[in-house]
Amino acid sequence: MNILLFGKSGQVGWELQRALAPLGNVIAVDVRSEDYCGDFSNPEGVAETIRKIKPDIIVNAAAHTAVDKAESEREFAELLNSTCVEAIAKEAGSLGAWLIHYSTDYVFPGNGETPWSENDEPGPLNTYGETKLAGEQAIQKYCSKYLIFRTSWVYAGKGDNFAKTMLRLAKEREELSIINDQFGAPTGAELLADCTAHAITTALKKPEVAGLYHLVASGTTTWFDYANAVFAEARKEGYALALKQTKPVPTSAYPTPARRPLNSRLNNTKFQLTFGLTLPTWDIGVKRMLAELFTPSGL
Repeated sequence: MNILLFGKSGQVGWELQRALAPLGNVIAVDVRSEDYCGDFSNPEGVAETIRKIKPDIIVNAAAHTAVDKAESEREFAELLNSTCVEAIAKEAGSLGAWLIHYSTDYVFPGNGETPWSENDEPGPLNTYGETKLAGEQAIQKYCSKYLIFRTSWVYAGKGDNFAKTMLRLAKEREELSIINDQFGAPTGAELLADCTAHAITTALKKPEVAGLYHLVASGTTTWFDYANAVFAEARKEGYALALKQTKPVPTSAYPTPARRPLNSRLNNTKFQLTFGLTLPTWDIGVKRMLAELFTPSGL
């Protein structure tokens, strides 16, 4: 079985290379690949890659994820998140291949306090959310065998993430002001990849599970509480911090080009029931990631 993975070098793509390996022959590409085109600014080249490989499964972990930059480069964000995804969906539909794609809580308006369900009406606040929603709709239009996973607050041990940034700042400063009115669930790339592999195995046996799902860790926190949890773990491990005080502030304290949703909660019940998995609370994955960072080869 051939599995074509786009976005191999991203946080989720890196973990997917590991998680998908037991399922079949994984051909992983990204924007720098030479043998096959993985450059999403070239939809025809990406479509040609699919026609050459004729994969049984396509997993798309590539996207324009620079939320603020998307406001000033809308056409480029549309090209990567919508136009190229539509090209992939058409090829997947022609081949009869499964298409697995990642989307975002940013497709919702981010108001209220109730976790968003798959049936709730989208209403993006910014260009990133609008282009990701257009990508979802293209898949639903041109492809019948698909799994779309909306997620949020993604982190990984590899590369930069919120926890690493907070630890770096906490070594340098005695006081930090951190946003406390945005709610969500930090979700590890490792969890996303492992759940994806399980979902694909299920879908191959039960094609009726095709559809849209919310895939996030369980529970809810804020950036402020998330950061304080990170600092608590650091201190427990004897990690030296200059930090003496954290101050909760509203989103308005940090104006950005793109509007941010206050409510990024996603209801993951449908995913858990359909695929027979229990999604752990957000802090479990964060603590594991931090334990790796605090080893001699980590931070």
